[in-house]
Amino acid sequence: MTTEAAETRTPRRGPLRRLYDWVLSWADSPRGTWALAGLSFAESSFFPIPPDVLQIALSVAKPKRSYYYAAVSAVASVAGGVFGWAIGAGLWKLLAPWFYAYVPGFTPEKFAYVESLYLGNAFLAIFAAAFTPIPYKVFTIAAGACAVPLGTLIAASVLGRSLRFFLVATVTFVAGPTAKKVLDRYLEPATILMGIAIIGGFVAIRFLM
Repeated sequence: MTTEAAETRTPRRGPLRRLYDWVLSWADSPRGTWALAGLSFAESSFFPIPPDVLQIALSVAKPKRSYYYAAVSAVASVAGGVFGWAIGAGLWKLLAPWFYAYVPGFTPEKFAYVESLYLGNAFLAIFAAAFTPIPYKVFTIAAGACAVPLGTLIAASVLGRSLRFFLVATVTFVAGPTAKKVLDRYLEPATILMGIAIIGGFVAIRFLM
């Protein structure tokens, strides 16, 4: 068989797909929980694969630990958000070209858009990014660069990240082995709709008070 024929039969996987597979490989490791914590931390500032991927795999293997894995994801992700805020506050001018060139989700246009959102309501903007598929890392670093108070970032992140990861844990615990299919199909639209509802509640309370 020629090399050309072999390549035709076995398509090459892109770098993101290989990275995705590497993340999943930790589900079979005794250090899977530590990997989940590290992934959740890194995804909040620069890593492109969301921690939900590994959290789901670990939870399907050990359903009784689903909420424990959610807590690990949430705590590490918020800590990573603080790290992202520190990057934005102290190193953004130096590191911006690297992020724009190598980190998926970062573009000058997106960064400028996030800055404009912070002029409105930084808490709700960060919450939306923490809970929905919006790139959370862009918001954590932009928060530091735009001098959003660290307390605002932490409060919004704790709420948004906890709701997201515990939602994943609940679906995994209830659905079992079919959870991945359910989450792949419904997680993004569900978080978007729930995020809109929660933000709407915040806005309504603000106007009623």
